[in-house]
Amino acid sequence: MTVYLDYNASALIRPEVQALVTRIMAEGGNPNAVHAKGRRARAHIETARARVADLVGADSSAVIFSSGGTESNAQALASAIAAGCERLIVSATEHPCVAETAAMSSVPVETLPVDGNGQVDLDWLAEALKRPGRAMVGIHHANNESGVLQPIAEAKALVAAADGWLHVDAIQSAGKIAVSMTDLAADSLTLSGHKLGGLQGVGALVLAPGRSAVRILHGAGQERGLRAGTENVPGIAAFGMAAECALRDLAHAETHHAWRDAAAARLKAEGAVVVGEGAPRLPNTLFVATEGWDSPQQLIALDLKGVMVSAGSACSSGKTKPSKTMVAMGLEPLATFAIRVSGGWGTVESDWQTFADAWCEARARLRARQPVREIA
Repeated sequence: MTVYLDYNASALIRPEVQALVTRIMAEGGNPNAVHAKGRRARAHIETARARVADLVGADSSAVIFSSGGTESNAQALASAIAAGCERLIVSATEHPCVAETAAMSSVPVETLPVDGNGQVDLDWLAEALKRPGRAMVGIHHANNESGVLQPIAEAKALVAAADGWLHVDAIQSAGKIAVSMTDLAADSLTLSGHKLGGLQGVGALVLAPGRSAVRILHGAGQERGLRAGTENVPGIAAFGMAAECALRDLAHAETHHAWRDAAAARLKAEGAVVVGEGAPRLPNTLFVATEGWDSPQQLIALDLKGVMVSAGSACSSGKTKPSKTMVAMGLEPLATFAIRVSGGWGTVESDWQTFADAWCEARARLRARQPVREIA
């Protein structure tokens, strides 16, 4: 028996998605063709567009499909610069696809610091926005490693007062908690299908009323001329179905909170530190560090027990470099000792219990092998 607790990296594909994709792949057809198969393929895309829009309370006309969250984040930054933003302010714990895209842009970039819980420093932001130059501010809704939620509404008030552009990467939060374009008041927001139980390789940029996007991929006129390339019909349809299911299952997503906290209590009793515990977090995410027990060793021990978790961001798994999130939080001494545990639509309470059992057993074996220190 295996337990999958790495949903923040990629959710397991939902059965509703599998059934839909199988049917659409059998149908075929280019969504830009005018014949019957083409019209049917187009209908699948527009149905998905409405479903994705519903997930975040947006109008379907605001949704632009892409190859994934990385591309959509890049399009958001390019669109803000094209709209007149002269500088970028990016949070210190932002996903690399935002931070590195900003660094490669044509405008100056400033790093928005975070506190010990991983939340952005609003006082610093307020002062930074007083400096010359219209700013685009990029703040993810939830950190992909710690699950820490950011004070987006408060940040938006500061950005709006400075006539700036607020971009919110909601790739980790959507489908795990309620996400509303209206409540967040974001100028742009990004999503990814595979985080919801869809297929990998599909994302979306969602724009607020009055905001427009610029093309970063040029060619034909797909996506209303905003993203060239023949649309991935099965992938987009899967994204839409996953979004609809995620919206339906939000109550289940909240149940992870108690299961996660029960597992966390057991790990803390054995010396683990819960990263971001003092801030609001996604209910499905547990990020813990244990001094003296490095991440790869923990992953191997758990994998041998059939429990699958990760060492933080999936984009950096297999690498031994410290967690960027923890370094930004002032936790550099623990930054190579962390693992991330994340549940999802297919997770049940016993999965969290099995994880805690396996971790505690491995911890006990490690301690038994460690030499006893003599007291002078």
